[in-house]
Amino acid sequence: MPDNPTGQTGAATRMHVGGASPYDVVVGHGVLDEVARVLGDDPQRIAVCYAEPLATLAERVIATLDGYEVLRLVLPDGEVAKTGAVALDAWEKLGAAGFTRSDAVVTVGGGATTDMGGFIAATWLRGVPVVHVPTTLLAMVDAAVGGKTGMNTGAGKNLVGSFHEPAGVVCDLDVLSTLAEPELIAGLGEVVKCGFIADPAILELIENCPADALEPRSAELRELVERAIAVKIAVVVDDLKETGGADGHPGRETLNYGHTLAHAIEKATSYRVRHGEAVALGMVYVAELARLAGRLDDATAARHRTVLAAVGLPTRFDAAPFEDLLATMRVDKKSRGNQLRFVVLDGLARPSVLADPDEADLRAAYAHLGGAG
Repeated sequence: MPDNPTGQTGAATRMHVGGASPYDVVVGHGVLDEVARVLGDDPQRIAVCYAEPLATLAERVIATLDGYEVLRLVLPDGEVAKTGAVALDAWEKLGAAGFTRSDAVVTVGGGATTDMGGFIAATWLRGVPVVHVPTTLLAMVDAAVGGKTGMNTGAGKNLVGSFHEPAGVVCDLDVLSTLAEPELIAGLGEVVKCGFIADPAILELIENCPADALEPRSAELRELVERAIAVKIAVVVDDLKETGGADGHPGRETLNYGHTLAHAIEKATSYRVRHGEAVALGMVYVAELARLAGRLDDATAARHRTVLAAVGLPTRFDAAPFEDLLATMRVDKKSRGNQLRFVVLDGLARPSVLADPDEADLRAAYAHLGGAG
């Protein structure tokens, strides 16, 4: 857990990520100056990746980078940034600017910018340092921590990528006040996920006062952010490259709870459904799938709907044919050959894997979600 008491609204919290390439995640209000501290004196050039709508915030970050040569890499906004053409354009610009292996990348943005900026850093000269400045709740608790980078193809989401741990992550909670409420709500999908897979206190915080979870400057939201980050740190330190945990624990694969259907929903809706919303739907689906398979009790399965609905996350979906979703799930990264694999719960905070579930259960779970199975 963090080295400052969770929920404090004053001092920055530093959360250490151990392993072969250790780094810190800094959480607090007004902490953008930390970016230069993390970068240190070695880099001469810094490429700052951001989408045009975040230009003002990116300039605030750039203003803290006194002494560095700054190259602005403006990416498309959202998932459309995560393509080979965008990566190629960035590589050409890095080459023209003479970026060396000792220079660095800074990402300023949400999950898509973090994924793509991280991928650009991972692939330029086979890897240069990257510092993430996540600007959405979703990016703070998910994309920025753990070293996964990626881009999309026509077959699905994040099918091309690499593991490239950042040199540091700076989560300035002040930027959450600029988020539209639907974006803040969507980010809570990944927070709730962490509650179900590892830290039930997250669920209790939301159940006790869901309104506080939606208040950007509340001590409760800060605690939710820090707890969710702590869950992710604990998982990735033990299993960075998703090879599996000890004693049958799914390891890093646990973080994909709800994601198999979520990625299929995103693709089917051309990413009109936000990632956190899709994860919420995916969790309702997989909880019912586990219940039908005799792995999860009725009460815990039902709790998914109540907690998610309490903060305004969707719990019903019928906007795509099941056959289309099933086809996408079969090329999910967790699949093995033609065998589908789902992260499920055997109980609260007891993740496991359900391999090759009965197709009747797959369809029944989708009907439970509201779709035609």
